[in-house]
Amino acid sequence: MLKGKTVLLGVTGSIAVYKICNLARMLTKLGADVHVAMTPNSLNFVHPLTFETLTQNKCLIDTFDRNFQYSVEHVAIAKKADVVMIAPASANVIGKIAGGIADDMLTTTVMACTCKKIIAPAMNHNMFHNPIVQDNINKLKKFGYEIVEPVRGMLANRDIGDGKLPDEETLLEYIVREIAFEKDLQGKKIMITAGATRENIDPVRFITNHSSGKMGFALAKAAMLRGADVTLVAAHTDIEPPMFVNLIKVESAEDMFNAVKDNFADMDIIIKAAAVADYTPVTVADSKIKKSDSDMSIPLKRTKDILKYIGENKKENQIICGFSMETDNLVENSAKKLKSKNADMICANSLRKSGAGFGTDTNIITLITKDGNQELEMMSKFDAANIILDKLKTL
Repeated sequence: MLKGKTVLLGVTGSIAVYKICNLARMLTKLGADVHVAMTPNSLNFVHPLTFETLTQNKCLIDTFDRNFQYSVEHVAIAKKADVVMIAPASANVIGKIAGGIADDMLTTTVMACTCKKIIAPAMNHNMFHNPIVQDNINKLKKFGYEIVEPVRGMLANRDIGDGKLPDEETLLEYIVREIAFEKDLQGKKIMITAGATRENIDPVRFITNHSSGKMGFALAKAAMLRGADVTLVAAHTDIEPPMFVNLIKVESAEDMFNAVKDNFADMDIIIKAAAVADYTPVTVADSKIKKSDSDMSIPLKRTKDILKYIGENKKENQIICGFSMETDNLVENSAKKLKSKNADMICANSLRKSGAGFGTDTNIITLITKDGNQELEMMSKFDAANIILDKLKTL
């Protein structure tokens, strides 16, 4: 995912530096060329050999180190870097960068960089909330630096408070968002529904389906990484939603319908990837439900058709995409939905094919538009999501 990209990690004197060793490993596994700049104080917490072994690049420590090929090293790396992350960032280094001070290899290199710079503070709770530190952080924000807010938890001194460095996975997501994809959807507002709605029968039982939300979440992540402003309307799932999206949590089909109705007018693209329960009980009052062995029937009514509503109320220049899961006559039935729902594209996937459908990490999709059909081979849902977005861009 990050092949051909150069990441510069800056580490400072903090016990949290151990997390950056794993972050460096994760970045190299994604194909990034990782370089690490260390402050003198950081050497008290981790040896440069650790980073050099993980990245296969010499650590940048001494501004006047002569053991390099001839070049002004901090300028050379600054030109090469696609993104810089300083993590953990101490109050000292934050203050120096905010004040324009460049007196070591890390601060000198950062000052020479023109790419995106991300700062992840890590320090004592009281130090983080010191008004001087907060003023320096706000100054960096004003100059275009992105700040990864520390999390609340147990700190190195055993106090519970703010100032803890987020986990490596979170830091990785900030870097991936910045450099993984061209921002060809910048300025686009995209709404995606995902997950399985639940219709309560009583306080114990509900009607639902087998949707995992994986396809919808893959679409949301892909669109976000490509620069879109993503609103994700998510019903029940067992997986974590992607970061950096506007998340609206819902439970029932009625909840999802209302969330879409309230927000879809401002969207450029709407993708209904959720598997909505087709029926909901007419009443959930216990007294209305027969529980005898001879009669366990529950009166049901159809839920509102979200895709049909969007199609009937479609705004000018909006693109609407729906998903269709069929057991028989996949293409024919999905093509009928394209017309009856007034959609621009239907993504059809069969429940009968291995590697497609609910709960899998792969999918087999046929893209159906008024201009024809495009059958995709089996691939990961994330790869399929990018092809779907590519197609929607052309409509």
